[in-house]
Amino acid sequence: VQPNNYSTFYDDQRQNWSIMFESEKAAVDFSKQVCIAKCNSSPALDSVLCQDLLLGEGQGVEGGDSLEVAYTGWLFQNNGLGQVFDSNVNKDKLLRLKLGSGKVIKGWEEGMLGMRKGGRRLLIIPPAWAYGAQGVADRVPADSTLVFDVEVRRVKLAKECSGSDGLSVSSRDSPAPSPVPSSDGFSSD
Repeated sequence: VQPNNYSTFYDDQRQNWSIMFESEKAAVDFSKQVCIAKCNSSPALDSVLCQDLLLGEGQGVEGGDSLEVAYTGWLFQNNGLGQVFDSNVNKDKLLRLKLGSGKVIKGWEEGMLGMRKGGRRLLIIPPAWAYGAQGVADRVPADSTLVFDVEVRRVKLAKECSGSDGLSVSSRDSPAPSPVPSSDGFSSD
């Protein structure tokens, strides 16, 4: 993914190609399909598959950084996007999370590393990196592969969150790993 609705890739002969799309939406939709095709062509998904949709700007996020994100989550069904099981895109409240705190599923912890403010990424997460054999009652069946479109709206770097003693501000997230923690140490700025 490149700025101004471009995508660049190379083929089997290592020849570079660039595609310019008519709109941001067309570029994003194409990138989503590339990620789904990568997933469908791999024999077994044993780690998180990430595809940038929009690059964003600024520094890439690392463990300890706090984020506010908008997301939509689908079940991966019939080799593509299935039923939406969770989203906050049309809600007033963004999801607040601190990377590395263990309060969200492992696939998010890994898949969001390096994202930048304003960036969007598609994550395809195998069951072992999501909810595994237990699933989530009435929403995510056991052993489900999940797909998330995640957009980072705000970033607070860990070094900005430190207290006077150098320790990070404490988190008050829900105890269960979930993409929807209740709150964290975000200030209102």
